[in-house]
Amino acid sequence: MNNHIDVVVVGAGPVGLLTAIELTLAGARVLVLERLATASMASKAMGIGPLGCEALQRRGMADSIAVAEARTFAAIKQFTQQTGGPDLRGRESKFTGHFAGLSLIRKDAQKEPQRRARPVDQQAVEAMLADRARSLGIEVRRECDVTNFVQQEDAVDVKWVSPAGASQIRCSYLVGCDGGRSSIRKMAGFDFPGTAPTMTMYQAVAEIDHPERLLPSGWHRTPGGVFSYGPFPGRLVMLDFSGPPEDRQAPVTPDEIEAVLRRVSGADVRVKALESGSRWTDNTRLADSYRKGRVLLAGDAAHVHTPFGGQGLGLGLVDAANLGWKLAAVVRGEMPDSLLDTYTAERRPIAEAVLANTLAQMAIMRPDPQAGAIRDIVAKLMQFDDVNRFIGEIMSGLSIRYDLGSERDDVGRLSGDRPIRHGGADVPLYDLMQDGMGVLLDATSDGKASRLVASGTLSIRCVTIDKGPSMLIRPDACIAWSGEETDGLQEALARWFSPALDGGRDPNNDHFCHGPPHLRSVEQPLKPWSNPSGLPWSRPMP
Repeated sequence: MNNHIDVVVVGAGPVGLLTAIELTLAGARVLVLERLATASMASKAMGIGPLGCEALQRRGMADSIAVAEARTFAAIKQFTQQTGGPDLRGRESKFTGHFAGLSLIRKDAQKEPQRRARPVDQQAVEAMLADRARSLGIEVRRECDVTNFVQQEDAVDVKWVSPAGASQIRCSYLVGCDGGRSSIRKMAGFDFPGTAPTMTMYQAVAEIDHPERLLPSGWHRTPGGVFSYGPFPGRLVMLDFSGPPEDRQAPVTPDEIEAVLRRVSGADVRVKALESGSRWTDNTRLADSYRKGRVLLAGDAAHVHTPFGGQGLGLGLVDAANLGWKLAAVVRGEMPDSLLDTYTAERRPIAEAVLANTLAQMAIMRPDPQAGAIRDIVAKLMQFDDVNRFIGEIMSGLSIRYDLGSERDDVGRLSGDRPIRHGGADVPLYDLMQDGMGVLLDATSDGKASRLVASGTLSIRCVTIDKGPSMLIRPDACIAWSGEETDGLQEALARWFSPALDGGRDPNNDHFCHGPPHLRSVEQPLKPWSNPSGLPWSRPMP
């Protein structure tokens, strides 16, 4: 076999595409294989959490997100005009998100209310990622169904079939981003324990004969289940607790949607037309590890749960952001294979917490008196700021802090975008991260932190800042180190970027030199990228 590539990514949904983008930016050669002929237009995620949004903003999609969000707000306005419902803008200015249909998460109780979820649907996210992948020259082959792969000591041999026939390729690593029924996970033999389904959740876009009977917009818990109509024209979400579907893969019909809607809402309504419909269950499972040798999992391939609360898409995108730069560093030979073990160590506990909160939400939405009593208590507890903040942070993911062994609270957290005071001007942090490099914010008076970084790696952009603390930020926005001087910086660099620095040598010593460090990484310019589609990109670095 003479064809070889660094990484094969299976799945061209949002998680697979972002994984491929991260790998490519970091210098790996990638091939994406997708079973479907075209992007799925099924109704899926209708929004994206703050951490997922930030992963896209760091890669040049901030303006595209804003355009998609404006489109959603226009649809909400249209819905309000059509139904004559109340103006929700005042409520939206005070509240952000919900827990188990309790829309009580207050912005004023959150530490970082500016880091918010955005009403951008999955199709829009996938489209902007596809455009970014094309701009990077990433090859995405559709109608390619992976049939088998074999792990070798130093490679993985992957086989697939397509309309053109059977094909195969050898890669250094294989990443499964092929969804909850992942064939890669199954063929690799990952354990996938969890809880069996007990109910059915529907999402549909339908024309209703008397939509006013389903108002007001928002979540309604009834003796038959839970439903929501809006806030977009025709959008329905229904939770049916009568049991899981006999055949989840069977086409969703107008008669099925109508029957469930009438039973759950208790309203005398008819479905005149069905534009789209899909169903899920509360099947909740988590892979025992995200890695088996040279095979890795990301997104729904590694974890499945109910989509309630809109956490799944963002969870998968942050998986991709965490994995991509690490895998590329290993492929380039700059970091040891053991770096990949930190992917499972960091991301699996986060998924475990999401699975737990979705199970809790389902438990207090069931249409029985016991669940209702607990739900009432939760609603009362959310009146307390600390509880409200706690619920808000677990739903947004902003409580994430990877255990990097530091006593400093900021180390291990994912940094949001913020202005960096540099040379007397404010530069947005994410503008420094568009090409996938790590960032050192150097507040040391003589620039010794930058010299230390420059002596060991070219993978970090060093930026002098006017005010401390200094920070080392990984490509996934995780703060790997912070401090007033350089204590601990060398260890952090060795752990995440340059093992050679683990020898304890001090590059600030006049006798230590690997060439001109001040020219090797300090103030490295951003790499430009073309945007043939014309979609907006975030601001260039001044």
